Amino acid sequence: MSVVRTGIVETPISTAELEPLVATEECGAVVSFSGVIRDHDGGRSVVRLNYESHPVAPDQLAEVAADIAGRHPQVRLAVVHRVGDLSIGDVALAAVAASAHRAESFAACSELVDEVKERVAIWKHQHFADGDDEWVGALE
Repeated sequence: MSVVRTGIVETPISTAELEPLVATEECGAVVSFSGVIRDHDGGRSVVRLNYESHPVAPDQLAEVAADIAGRHPQVRLAVVHRVGDLSIGDVALAAVAASAHRAESFAACSELVDEVKERVAIWKHQHFADGDDEWVGALE
């Protein structure tokens, strides 16, 4: 089918905003993924974090979505990543896939999330409760 929306934004995001964009009367399945900021990483307490993106990241995100759409032509996709200061519980990545059948939507959504984390130049700066911090690159 197609890529309906991609974006890197500084405002709150949700799959609820993306679902109506991808769902059509033909779609019997809508699969959503919300990447939520958690309060720990590697056994350490996280208090907040910041995401930064490279200027090419929006194009990379669109390319990833197009690649997934090419592999799953029966699926409609939307994916948005948030950058800036985020708090525990905020959504950093929202991805939605819709198609006639659930297996196609699950596969496409899973691949989309994995490849965004692998191929898009977005970095996470974590701040820990003990005062320490670390950068984590999406491109590892």
